[in-house]
Amino acid sequence: MAEKNKVAVRIAGNEYVITGSESPEYIQKIALFVDRKVMEITRRNHLLSTSMASVLAAINMADEMFRANEELKNTANDLSELKKKHQELKEEAQRIKTENAKLKERESQLRIELTRRETELKEVRNTLNTISNTKNNN
Repeated sequence: MAEKNKVAVRIAGNEYVITGSESPEYIQKIALFVDRKVMEITRRNHLLSTSMASVLAAINMADEMFRANEELKNTANDLSELKKKHQELKEEAQRIKTENAKLKERESQLRIELTRRETELKEVRNTLNTISNTKNNN
């Protein structure tokens, strides 16, 4: 079990002792954040009591948290869609690489066939030239 830290903090002019497993620095940071939110609301309306300003600060922070959670959810959904698209693109790239390799192999076979046929054509031409020359000499 994590060690509990007790930290004295000041929020809206009142001192509180906060106990938590987080570091004292972290607890102070959170208390300072809350203090600033309460003071921000108090500056906007001097007639509010500390408890009313605290409730409004809590409502504002809850709103921020809900909005951040919704944004996180949307971002997680976007990330999931991007991962899916990424996987589809990887699969497509693999298919294209495989197809490309097959096409290169086919190209190689066709080049060999072309070379063989060009050689045959040369032989036929040479034979025709020989026959033609023999007829011309006779």
